[in-house]
Amino acid sequence: MDFTNRVAIVTGGANGIGRAVCLGFVARGGKVAIVDRDAEAGAALAAEIGKDRAIFRAADVTRAAEVQAYVEATLDAFGGIDCFHNNAGIEGRIANIVDYDEAIYDAVMGVNVKGVFLGLKYVLPAMIKAGRGSVVNTASVAGLVGTPGMSAYTASKHAVNGLTKVACGEVGPLGIRVNAVCPGPIATRMVQEIARQVSPNNPDAVEAGYSAAIPLRRFGQAEEVANLVLFLLSDLASNITGGQYTVDGGRTAVPSAGMSQSSLR
Repeated sequence: MDFTNRVAIVTGGANGIGRAVCLGFVARGGKVAIVDRDAEAGAALAAEIGKDRAIFRAADVTRAAEVQAYVEATLDAFGGIDCFHNNAGIEGRIANIVDYDEAIYDAVMGVNVKGVFLGLKYVLPAMIKAGRGSVVNTASVAGLVGTPGMSAYTASKHAVNGLTKVACGEVGPLGIRVNAVCPGPIATRMVQEIARQVSPNNPDAVEAGYSAAIPLRRFGQAEEVANLVLFLLSDLASNITGGQYTVDGGRTAVPSAGMSQSSLR
């Protein structure tokens, strides 16, 4: 996987899976625009990589003007956009549908669906102009199966997979590929927060239960998801588009093996 002279935008790029993708992309010769609302972590990562290889832009991905601004900043800094990891997302809360807070539902759908839509809306024109490009949207195995207690997150990740399919059909003839990755439980802040919500007094027991439901018997690592993202962004995946690819240790292959919330990334 060689990204020499390639430019990527990574939303949610300051931490977790996004950070791993940023580091993997530049390690293979590329340049990256890190987008995140965590300004401290984003600026620190850009400084770690170096100003000739990375820029950071703080943005709320639900606001069109801020999405346009990170696209324009990338074009100004690097002259083009070859790859886009449309990754920013939030988990919401654990609650049954009848008890789910409407404002939290709207917030999850805003970041996880509208944010992905706006990213596609404003990044794709630069790729269309160039006649090439590759996009990877971050969905989840919660976008492939039902996850009781996580109505907003599950609905949002199903929507990400739907947007991936639509975009694939629209821009495939223009030389642009669009895929989605569907992580299972990954050792990131998000899964740790979900475990705390399920059992505030004993989150470690929840994580142990999640792990027991996975055929590989462990959480994945952010770098393992990043490896798949980077493959899909690269020319090695030149005939792959419109797909949803799991990185879940086999969790969705054996859906009866564990707890209801164990499908979350």
